[in-house]
Amino acid sequence: MNALARLGMVSDLPSDAQTTCNADGRNGQEAQKDYFIERDGVRFAGMHLLVDLWEAERLDDPELVDAALRAGAEASGATILHGHFHHFSPNGGVSGVLVLAESHISIHTWPERGYAAIDIFMCGACDPNLALPVLREAFGAGRIEVSEQRRGVIG
Repeated sequence: MNALARLGMVSDLPSDAQTTCNADGRNGQEAQKDYFIERDGVRFAGMHLLVDLWEAERLDDPELVDAALRAGAEASGATILHGHFHHFSPNGGVSGVLVLAESHISIHTWPERGYAAIDIFMCGACDPNLALPVLREAFGAGRIEVSEQRRGVIG
């Protein structure tokens, strides 16, 4: 089990991100914590970033990929629940995902092209943009392209 946890495949640590809080103190009622956020007068579930890293290096190293995504999640303020990464061959690409209490970060790499496609979706107080400099530095990316989408817009 420790070997799997070290590789990010399981988590031994419980997350406190899904705790409940007392809504009004009456009758012991509890309310689920609301992870929707509001910016510019718009309320939505979270921010979804699609990130393309170009001229990137070490995209064939699953341990580096795992560490980089974890560092990005932590920089964003996210709670890591567990992760899973797959190395396609020695010197091949890596695909993987970190499941977060606040959603997920996933990656697919093409080392032969110096390219990585990264998907970052976070809700609540997390800021997925804070992961970008961490990821750029970890992979030595010469160029980064980002598109962002607000998910679950309710007004």
